[in-house]
Amino acid sequence: MGSASAEPGFSYFEHDADMGVIGRGATLERSFESAAEATFAVMADPQSLLRDSQEASVSFEEDDVELALVRWLNALLGAASEKGAVFGRFSLAREGARWSGRAWGEPWRTDMERGTEVKGATLTMLSVRQTEGGGWEARCVVDV
Repeated sequence: MGSASAEPGFSYFEHDADMGVIGRGATLERSFESAAEATFAVMADPQSLLRDSQEASVSFEEDDVELALVRWLNALLGAASEKGAVFGRFSLAREGARWSGRAWGEPWRTDMERGTEVKGATLTMLSVRQTEGGGWEARCVVDV
């Protein structure tokens, strides 16, 4: 498992039987996108995704940035389940309490190696904060 670093992107931390995801980015929105990348990389190797043939849009309202992380990840997991897809690319924008995001990926293929299914994002060890370097870090435990 990776540990926290100053590098943008994502990593993981151990948590009992579940998995902790950490997203980093120069902006709050980018850290959420990275947390989504981490979440979906648990289920499938992002390098195995060949095309962006499936697209999903999600939107919600949330003033609390920590709760927004959980809502974002759970909305993406719900959209992926509904479409029978796995996502590998994400975009998120925020205007006040209104969040709008998109995800791209493809349907699960028979030749695609499946990792561990992520059932949902939780409030456990939930943290969204600005780092000393001015970037952002978003973390939570996902139920696997």
